[in-house]
Amino acid sequence: MNELQNFNFEGNNIRTVSINDKFYFIGKDVADVLGYSETNAMTKRLDEEDFISAKLEGMNMNSTLINESGLYSAIIGSRLPAAKKFKRWVTSEVLPSIRKYGMYARDELLDNPELLLDVVTSLKAEREKRLIAEQQVNELQPKATYYDLILQNNSLVSISKIAKDYGMSGVTLNKRLHDYGVQFKQGKTWLLYQKYADKGYTQSKTEIVNGGKTTVMHTYWTQAGRLFIYDLLKTEGVYPSLEKNYENSFERRCWN
Repeated sequence: MNELQNFNFEGNNIRTVSINDKFYFIGKDVADVLGYSETNAMTKRLDEEDFISAKLEGMNMNSTLINESGLYSAIIGSRLPAAKKFKRWVTSEVLPSIRKYGMYARDELLDNPELLLDVVTSLKAEREKRLIAEQQVNELQPKATYYDLILQNNSLVSISKIAKDYGMSGVTLNKRLHDYGVQFKQGKTWLLYQKYADKGYTQSKTEIVNGGKTTVMHTYWTQAGRLFIYDLLKTEGVYPSLEKNYENSFERRCWN
């Protein structure tokens, strides 16, 4: 069954389709509402099993379709503040409407107790899986919060300011970035290696000191560079204090 079902999220059309008893979201619709530049930019963040390409009725070309797990990954990767609202709308309105037996029972179920039991068991397992996926989204939400914090600020920042986000000194963070092969020191100034020099991560400012007799060059990081540092440190298990505070709070709630 390839019949499209339409939902409306704040004026945006979100289409779903059922294929072989599995439901999918039209990738382009999700990408548009979550602020991705194109569908491919979104699917790059998804696992291979979370999206497919299929030709739907009334369409000349194949469409990218994402499953529920892929939808949550796309939401996590979105930098839009509205992503959390979209997730809440999907889980409270869309999913209950399109789940196979979530809203009604067919005659064959009522006439076949064994089949009904199988369906209820499957539905329970499916819901448990969904709750786990939703919990993962909520646990990872601080990432989006940190992204939002950065995206709201267009100014250049010093390494000391970025280091403060992680509870460390600028000296320590500079050394880490040097150890990672990101930058090197020339005189008293840190400069990016060629691999990163053209990425727009830093800008240099020259300061005149000593009554105009001496010039000193300082390196400042752009917000793109700040995000680069975030992703780099994350691979080493180092997170901003904002996220660590959230995790500690979450753990306390789990234990209480």
